[in-house]
Amino acid sequence: MSLQAYQRTAVSAESPRETEYRLFAQVTLALMEAAKKDPMDIGGRIDALDWNRRVWSFLSDDCSHPDNKLPPELRAAIISLAIWVGKHTSAVIRRQEEIEPLIDVNRIIMQGLSGGPAAGAPGPAGAGAVAA
Repeated sequence: MSLQAYQRTAVSAESPRETEYRLFAQVTLALMEAAKKDPMDIGGRIDALDWNRRVWSFLSDDCSHPDNKLPPELRAAIISLAIWVGKHTSAVIRRQEEIEPLIDVNRIIMQGLSGGPAAGAPGPAGAGAVAA
């Protein structure tokens, strides 16, 4: 079996929770790489910031639908976090805030998705390296 076929099979066998964890691991890694870049070079950071904002926007939109099966309190909390992420991202782009709080929030979400007791705990699909 080719590597690509294996990767497609692995992804198709993931639970929704594992898929969400993997997405957060990927976007958080991109944010971590962006954080290493010069804050004055917003062009080098904008792709990761925009990707993270789009992930949160999608989650917010999904939680706003009445057919969403999550408890209403959790849906409201996710929507509130998404609003904060959008505002904080804009402040990072304006160089008024740091990128690290966005990374921290994503790590906390990853912790919840993995069911682990600490942000550094390995999670689904072996993506725990992001939490380092």
